[in-house]
Amino acid sequence: MVDPADCPVLVVEDDEGDQLLIARAFAKARLINPVIFVSDGESAIAYLSRQGRWSAPDSAPRPGLVLLDLKLPGCSGFEVLEWLRAHPELKRTPVVVLTSSSENPDVRRAYDLHANSYLKKPVDTDSLLQMAKTLGFYWFVINQPPPPA
Repeated sequence: MVDPADCPVLVVEDDEGDQLLIARAFAKARLINPVIFVSDGESAIAYLSRQGRWSAPDSAPRPGLVLLDLKLPGCSGFEVLEWLRAHPELKRTPVVVLTSSSENPDVRRAYDLHANSYLKKPVDTDSLLQMAKTLGFYWFVINQPPPPA
């Protein structure tokens, strides 16, 4: 059985400023899980399918959580979510949509594609820190993850 602390958080976020803020919030929240950043949908799929720079053994551990922005260059977050749910070995991976959109069609579509949660990006650092603490506690401490496929 994999220790939840060994499962990384895969953050799919194209904005470097948001990446930095998320990394700082997770560090301040003392999240012990490694955080891996990719900046577009194609890179997320390459990581999850262990292709390209992630093809070496152990270079792409299965994430315990994916934080997924929707508005990405090239392949959108919706497309990444649809791809992920179509792969039996990955379809149970928890995905939290973390985006600036609060548009009802986006929320509906994310849940229709089986996102586990939909969060609007916090606008201030204190709220982002609280969100990081809550995500870490919920997904890696109290939540019962699905068994491997």
